[in-house]
Amino acid sequence: MPSGPPIKISTRQLGEVTILDLVGDITLFNSPQIRKVLLRLLRDEQVAQLFVNMTDVKYVDSSGIASLVEGLKISRDLGSRFLLYGLSKPAKTVLELTHLLHVFEVHANQQDALGALAPGPNNLARSAGDGSGESA
Repeated sequence: MPSGPPIKISTRQLGEVTILDLVGDITLFNSPQIRKVLLRLLRDEQVAQLFVNMTDVKYVDSSGIASLVEGLKISRDLGSRFLLYGLSKPAKTVLELTHLLHVFEVHANQQDALGALAPGPNNLARSAGDGSGESA
């Protein structure tokens, strides 16, 4: 049974941000590979800010979502920042259907994600979180 083209995984450094570039579909066949890279970056290399570039990911299945959720959980445990950007419509839909879209920090593109780094009153207010349980 064909598993489709393999996913391409690469990392790059942009200042204090580590960007994980993913190219291809995230499926049961390659999500263990993604999980391994996330664990290495977060636990072993202890990156402070990990941005996952999903611009070239057109499809994500449940195992792919599970790997991303695990990365998010580990980053929270370690006090690292973990965000996704460049979600395709299908990937965004999967996160919406699983009620996880608002669990992740999500940005439209790399520029927006990096722009969210700039200290400013809007970012401080947004990240402060008063625990009021706002629902969408």
